[in-house]
Order: sequence, then C-alpha cells, then structure tokens
Amino acid sequence: MLRAAVLIVFLLSVARHGCSQIYNAIYSFGDSISDTGNLCTGSGGCPSWLTTGQPPYGNTHFGRPTGRCTDGRVVVDFLAEHFRLPLLPPSKASGGDFKKGANMAIIGATTMDFDFFQSHGLGNSIWNNGPLGTQIQWFQQLMPSICGSDCKSYLNNSLFIVGEFGGNDYNAPLFGGKGMAEVRTYVPQIIDKITNSLEALIELGAVDVVVPGVLPIGCFPLYLTLYPSSSKDDYDEIGCLKSFNNLSSYHNDLLKQAVSGLRSKHAGVRLMYADFYAQVADMVRSPETFGLKYGLRVCCGAGGQGSYNYNNRARCGMTGASACADPEKHLVWDGIHLTDAAYHAVADGWLNGTYCTPGILR
Repeated sequence: MLRAAVLIVFLLSVARHGCSQIYNAIYSFGDSISDTGNLCTGSGGCPSWLTTGQPPYGNTHFGRPTGRCTDGRVVVDFLAEHFRLPLLPPSKASGGDFKKGANMAIIGATTMDFDFFQSHGLGNSIWNNGPLGTQIQWFQQLMPSICGSDCKSYLNNSLFIVGEFGGNDYNAPLFGGKGMAEVRTYVPQIIDKITNSLEALIELGAVDVVVPGVLPIGCFPLYLTLYPSSSKDDYDEIGCLKSFNNLSSYHNDLLKQAVSGLRSKHAGVRLMYADFYAQVADMVRSPETFGLKYGLRVCCGAGGQGSYNYNNRARCGMTGASACADPEKHLVWDGIHLTDAAYHAVADGWLNGTYCTPGILR
C-alpha cells in the first residue's frame, strides 16, 4: 500500500513538472542563435573584439557576458532546463563533461563550407571555421568521451537540435552586395547540405532530431534599417520587408520537403520541424500574446535612434549603445537576435507543438 502511494506521488510530480520524457543529453548545432560560448572558451573569456561578448550581453540571467548573443538564455538552455539537464557547455570548452550535452553551435556559422563562398567571391565575408560539416566533426571527436563503444544506444536516447542553419549563408551575400535573384539560387544547395548532414547524424545514432527553419529576416531591425524602402508595397502588414521574408520562406519550404523525405526514408527516426519563422512573425504581429510589449523595437541599441532603436555603427556592446530597462517586454535584443524572454516562448512553442511538428513532448 505504501509503495503504491509513493508511486502515485511520483507520477503526480512528473505530470506537474512535465518531465515524463527523459533524455540522456542534448546535442546542439547552429550559429549565434544557439551558441552558448564557443568563442569565449579561452582563459581570458570572450575576446575584446567580440561585440556580443561585452556587457550588457548576459545581464538578465547570468549577470555577465557568456558568449550568448542575447541578454540571458537561448532556446537550447530552456530545453535543457525543461528536461532537467545541465545547460549545454560549449564543445570547445577544455576539460568539459559532455555526457549530458554539448553545444557545437558557434557565432557566424554557415551551412556551406568556406570554398562555396570563395567560389562566389565572398571569401572575405566568412570569418570563422565552424560550418555545419565541421561542427559534426567536432561532435564526432567528443563521442568517445560521451559514450565510449556503445554510442548508438546512448545517442538513440538523446535530443539533437540541428539549426537553424542558413541565416549566415544569406547574410554573407546580401551584405556583400549580391542581388536577391542570385542569392535564391543558393537555397537548394544549402538545403542539400543540411539534408546530408542530418543523414550523417542519423547514421551516428540520432533518433530524436529537431530541425528549425530560418527566421523571417525581413522582420529584423538590422535589415529594416539597412534596406529601407520608400514604397509601402515593399512591406507586409506587420511592417516586415517582403523580399527578405520571401527568401526565408523559400528556404523553409524546401527544408520542410527535405525533412518529409527523410521521415519517409527513416521510419524509426523522429524528425521535428521547428517553425521559427511562423512564431517570430506571430510575435511581431501580436507581442502581447507572448507576454511581450514591443515587436520590432530593439532593447539594446543606440539610445532611441530611429524607428527601431538600431544604429549599425553603435550596436549593442559598442560605445553609444545601451540596454533598455525592461528586456522581458522585448522580442528583439540587439537588432538580429532575440531576448531571453522571447527565446523562452520559442522553447515552449517547440515543446508543446504549437510551433513544432511534431512537438518535442510526445
């Protein structure tokens, strides 16, 4: 009788905390949207040249810069907290214990390798060596310390987050002066690379895999400030630039098709498409629904300048910029990355399936 009572209490606790689903670990791949500090693992912490490694980054949750490109946590942090796992250490941290998770994501990461950009005259636009293929190599180098000789079964019960990838593949040519028509021709190659990388992770043992799409880049103050238009027709009903969002939508449409194809090919694998685009667009459209107040206005920027509080020459972390007093009410932190509060809402949307198909929670 006592044993039955204890079991009931345990089950009630599990239901209350939402932790009936258990993972060994979480392994993350991506760019600045999900990096937890891979450029800040040296003895001196974040390098002085890294703007996102300076205050007030990290102030909301950690009280200091951690290499995360926000005021606090990113999506993978909230997922780790939900599943009662440690916050994911950056994979480049020396002497780290990666059995419960590791984050290969790094600021500036692209899907495509350097040679791709060099062949398009964009070699000078790529400044780090952590593209998707390299991140998978980093993970493989960690595997012996994570799971020894029985990696398949261990990774079968781990959660993988692969992306988003693509944002920097489009930033480089767009900021480098390439026309939209040319940039759109890159999309199928980028999707093929993501698809092949997912196949590689599945081969290593990944079974539960979240694949986020790219964000609506036309809604970010960085793009809205750099590419203003005098024509109202260039903006949609929520004030975002149509042409840039059409590029994001094209990428996401092809990615969803690729994920669907992989589902058919790998019946035992649970591939989850996370709709970053739809959720961020909804947050711009109706921030109040997500507990926010401001959609397109930057929290950490150039002292109230312009419609979006954004100045590319006085970005967050640079002289002349400052953070708002209420980041918990803002969607956008620094012009291109979201706030701790927004990432928390995104994580909830992925867990419960509102913006993830299927939801992470079974």
